[in-house]
Amino acid sequence: MPKYKIKRIASDIAKNISDIIANETSDELLKTITITGCDVTNDLSFCKVYFTSLSNLDQNTLEKELNEASSFIRGKLSERVELRHTPSLKFIYDESIAYGEKIDKIIESLNTE
Repeated sequence: MPKYKIKRIASDIAKNISDIIANETSDELLKTITITGCDVTNDLSFCKVYFTSLSNLDQNTLEKELNEASSFIRGKLSERVELRHTPSLKFIYDESIAYGEKIDKIIESLNTE
C-alpha cells in the first residue's frame, strides 16, 4: 500500500479517536487526553496512538487507563472508519512536547548568559 494512503488512514484514525474520546466516553480522566498522532503498520493490523494529557497524573497511569479502554475505542472506531479490519490500538504517551520545552529552556538560558 502506498505511503501516502497509510498516512491518510493514520490521520483519519487519529481524528476519529480524538472525537471518540472527547464525545463518547464517560470517564472524566479520558476527557483530558489529547491525541497527537498515529503510526499505522503497512498491513493496517496495528496502530500506535500517541497522546498527551492536561492532568497531573503519572504517564504510566494514563497509558494503562487508555489501553484498558482501547477495546471500546476500537469498537467505536470500526463504526466510523471504513476498513476491512480495524487495527489493534496501543496508546503511548508522547514525550515530544516535554522534550521541546526542555530544549527551549536550554536555548533561553544560553541567550541570557
